[in-house]
Amino acid sequence: VQLVESGGGSVQAGESLRLSCAASGYTFSSYAVVWFRQAPGKEREGVAAIDNDGDINYADSVKGRFTISRDNAKNTLYLQMNNLEPGDAATYSCASRTSNLCALLPANRFPMWGQGTQVTVS
Repeated sequence: VQLVESGGGSVQAGESLRLSCAASGYTFSSYAVVWFRQAPGKEREGVAAIDNDGDINYADSVKGRFTISRDNAKNTLYLQMNNLEPGDAATYSCASRTSNLCALLPANRFPMWGQGTQVTVS
């Protein structure tokens, strides 16, 4: 199993970024996938989750600004982040497990992880 994130970078407050997570080695289209983030000195937190039916859950901190989506034909997960704030700065990672439960579960419930991509907001 491999999850590979891309799209991070350094932006100013109010700007946008689109993150991608390319999956391989398992049946991506069958299971829920989650974006997590971790800022220095803070616990990893779930940001957005999407299941294979397109049901979605967002953390309250990103509702109205972030949009999660997936393209099962491309085995790819996306996170469109608009109106970024300094508090959004973190390493963003995608995670999955062999379940279609669309929930922002604790990070230790997910056995499959990408390496992360850094987002800096100034």
